[in-house]
Amino acid sequence: MTPVELSRTVLRAVRRAVDDGVLDVVVPGRTDVMPPGPGGCGDYATNVALQLARPAGQPPLRVAEILRQRLAQSDGIGDVVVTGPGFLNISLRGSGDDLVREILRLGRRYGHADRPTGQLVQLHAPHEVRAVVVMDAVARILRSQGALVRTSCVARPEPAWTDVLGVEVDAYGTSEAPAPLDVNVRPVPVGPAGLTRLGGDAARWALLHPAPHDRPRISDDHLVQRESNPLFRVRYAHARTRALTRNAADLGFHAEPGDVHPRGDTDIDIGSDTDIGSDTDIETAARETPVPETVVPDVTLLRNVLADHPRVLRAAAAHHAPDRLARHLVIVADAVLPFLAVVLPRGAEKPSAAHRARLALAEAAGAVLAGGLSLLGIDAPEHL
Repeated sequence: MTPVELSRTVLRAVRRAVDDGVLDVVVPGRTDVMPPGPGGCGDYATNVALQLARPAGQPPLRVAEILRQRLAQSDGIGDVVVTGPGFLNISLRGSGDDLVREILRLGRRYGHADRPTGQLVQLHAPHEVRAVVVMDAVARILRSQGALVRTSCVARPEPAWTDVLGVEVDAYGTSEAPAPLDVNVRPVPVGPAGLTRLGGDAARWALLHPAPHDRPRISDDHLVQRESNPLFRVRYAHARTRALTRNAADLGFHAEPGDVHPRGDTDIDIGSDTDIGSDTDIETAARETPVPETVVPDVTLLRNVLADHPRVLRAAAAHHAPDRLARHLVIVADAVLPFLAVVLPRGAEKPSAAHRARLALAEAAGAVLAGGLSLLGIDAPEHL
């Protein structure tokens, strides 16, 4: 069950409660589900009971219990727990597999709107490099959410802004432009010195990663290939997932969602009492001796941040805040990097269902990273 499907399931539970006469509220048009916060549990959480308590004229915990009973009876729901003042914490059955399948099916478009929403947005920026880059990224994100967007600038963008930074502006302040517009994209400005030296990708990241009210740091630190550079971690994580796909193909297996943990494996124990003489004996012992079990890192956080991607895109679009997407990509990269070391078979291991499932989860993370970078106007390299 994807986050969108779960959100609809929650709304159906609200409607059943209304139809049963235990809640007297207007069923909301939508509700968000997100990874559980501190003190929460399960795969997702929602605050819909807190939102409905006042219009229902009932305590939040009472509303939460009403919804908990109906959610627990829904297909695909494993368990529902009420925590805090009335948060519903939902555990899904087979949630990890469904999430990975959904991401692999949609690829870079995971989290995008299915169809145009009819929303019309006019973005207008001052003649300043950061404002124009932010406007360009906001337009990309809004379009991913189904909006029709038109961008404009008070003056013609500088050639370097379009040629190096890759910005696109639909109109600028010429006599042919429409009536004057109010500037509605105004991040803290930055001087253009040093931006073109960074190149398009690093320069865009330097301008987009900080919040609009923060002053960007323009330095060569955005070019260094080490862990201290968030952009490097994001692009490196994506490149690693692509390399794993190529390496898996060389080994003769492909991605298939499932359980990432091995089953039935035991440690190799060829002790000193084992009598191995010839090469044939060694090969026989190798075939008959189980391969040590790979210790797989906990993937709960990774699955949660992947599931949270659609919500992050909606929030970035609603608040015109591409920095939210940039920071989310860093979280995804940091969650997937420790996991990538166990995707491929090691030593005498042969590809198993667990390896195929790990590869599928890695490819899903790679798709989220690639899609997010694309919305920021930054290249996601196959090799790094």
